[in-house]
Amino acid sequence: MLTSIAWQSLVSRRKTVLLTFLSLVVSISVLLSVEHIRLQAKESFNRTISGVDLIVGAPSGELNLLLYSVFRMGSPTNNIKYDSFAMLKSNQSVVWAVPISLGDSHHGFRVMGTNQDYFKYFKYANKKALALTAGKIFDGPFAAVIGADVAKSLGYQVGDKIVLSHGIGQTSFVHHDQAPFTVSGIIGRTGTPVDKTVHVSLAAIEAIHLPATQLQKLLQESTQNNSQLAVNNEYIPDSITAVLLGLNNKFATFTLQRQIGNYQQDRLMAVLPGVAMAQLWSLMGNVEKVLQVIGSLVLLASLFGLATMLLASMNERQKEIAVFRILGASPKLIVSLVLLEALIISVFAIMLSFLVVTLLLTALDGWLTAEYGLFLNQNVLTQDSAMLALIILGATSVTALIPGIEAYKRALHGQLSAR
Repeated sequence: MLTSIAWQSLVSRRKTVLLTFLSLVVSISVLLSVEHIRLQAKESFNRTISGVDLIVGAPSGELNLLLYSVFRMGSPTNNIKYDSFAMLKSNQSVVWAVPISLGDSHHGFRVMGTNQDYFKYFKYANKKALALTAGKIFDGPFAAVIGADVAKSLGYQVGDKIVLSHGIGQTSFVHHDQAPFTVSGIIGRTGTPVDKTVHVSLAAIEAIHLPATQLQKLLQESTQNNSQLAVNNEYIPDSITAVLLGLNNKFATFTLQRQIGNYQQDRLMAVLPGVAMAQLWSLMGNVEKVLQVIGSLVLLASLFGLATMLLASMNERQKEIAVFRILGASPKLIVSLVLLEALIISVFAIMLSFLVVTLLLTALDGWLTAEYGLFLNQNVLTQDSAMLALIILGATSVTALIPGIEAYKRALHGQLSAR
């Protein structure tokens, strides 16, 4: 009965109610989007690399090793021996091992030396494998597989020639122009640092740093024999930057990590990607708080708008309140009516906000993944969002107390005047 009365009262003031309702929808949608993206961005950040149990490199700190091996940021303090990679690969706990060699660049994009196992075992997001949109993987001695951003920014296609540069700066004074590479493949967009990387074979990385006469001889032999440097033991590097490891037993992770740290033939450090990711994300905790504060302030402004609308309507509803009093309604019932009106507006605003955010996430899913590397779940109905909805309803009840108290005073005043 009371709900029907509240609904009819809102309908009679539909213009002002509609504006307040839309204001709430916008603010709740903003808050809901911020919270959902904040939580999903953390998960998406942690899924930049997937399925890798350990990252091994020279001792330089967990975050530094993670940054240069996964995010291609910063520089390694030192390299590790290639023999250490062979040792790790032969370990009985290791299913696969992928070498990484950094140090060169191409127009500001990082060049990474690796082998074909990288394209077989490297995963991102929910263990999604890398996929080529064009070409093949290392189909020649000096072949390069480029990321989507490299291809888009520089306008490259399969078959184009590129020249690598020494160092990782935007501008380099040493170019390996005697040994140009041919783009053999383009990786589909992943939303990860892979998109901004030029991938070449380890053997090719070693070869381009040979003396000029030896390199020229090698190029002639490669042209004549169409030999694959990737399988030529003569050009195995002496050292590499890091190694990605996949283990056959997760319980062996800490044991192997300890063994790697105690390895006597080389100075090694092994980090768990998940732990290092958590440490890195914790450094951005202030950004999370700022997003939460902004969303909360937007919601608070809309709730005050709701209270203002209800409060302003009190002058228009003097006759309505008087009729309720004549019919025997108590002052508490009048307050309940005002609170119920506010809750009805909020409930419908929350429902519409969930629908709007879901539709937006579904429509922008591909764009967010491609441009920002955000792998967002379109299901907004989670335990966190349900808790947020309850908090909004609670805040609505508290805010509606302002016009509720005013209605109580008017009803009580009318009761005293009648006496």
